[in-house]
Amino acid sequence: METKFKVNQKVVYPSQGVGVVTEIFEKKFKDEMNLYYKIYIEASDMIVMVPVAKAEELGIRHIVSAKEAQEALELLSAEFEPITSDWKLRYQMNLDLLKKGTVKDIATIVRCLYNRSKVKELPILERKLYDSAKKLLEDEISFALGKPSKEIEAAIHTKLEPPGAAPRVKHTIQLDDDEDDDLMDDVNEKSRRRDDDLDDDDGASDDMDDAEGDFDEDDDSF
Repeated sequence: METKFKVNQKVVYPSQGVGVVTEIFEKKFKDEMNLYYKIYIEASDMIVMVPVAKAEELGIRHIVSAKEAQEALELLSAEFEPITSDWKLRYQMNLDLLKKGTVKDIATIVRCLYNRSKVKELPILERKLYDSAKKLLEDEISFALGKPSKEIEAAIHTKLEPPGAAPRVKHTIQLDDDEDDDLMDDVNEKSRRRDDDLDDDDGASDDMDDAEGDFDEDDDSF
């Protein structure tokens, strides 16, 4: 059977990163012999076995050309419309892009979350998503351009934060409906309730002190 990828060829596994096909072999599954790729993912030191027939469906693809890699870098400094300030919805939208796994999709995630972090600190899940997407982008562009990952890391930062450049978001992001703020409101409300409860307890203690004082005065009267 003819296969799209060959042994020792570098490929991209969406959400996992750049890997190399180390073996193409047959394996029995449900009484049928199927052809598999064995792919080693260096970034996570992981080996995955993927049915050849399912590789395209899973989004496994060739590393992009040098031209496409450069276009992805340029995308980082392009103007863009900010997406929703609802972080859960934003997280899901970016997660869907990560699963699609094109180099421009990954660059879009990095640009979106980096610029969002300049407005407000990212929730933990989004921060992890940003770190993962940035690493994926660094690895693929590094391979595509044949440059060290540290050099690409610096290039990505320069594109995201050009010296002296104005913010590239076209409109101000409204934070009023941000669910991060809603969560903090809930925390603050609970804190206020605890403070109120403590105040009530202090009042009760004062009442007990007064009662004990009255009792002592009554004892003196005997």
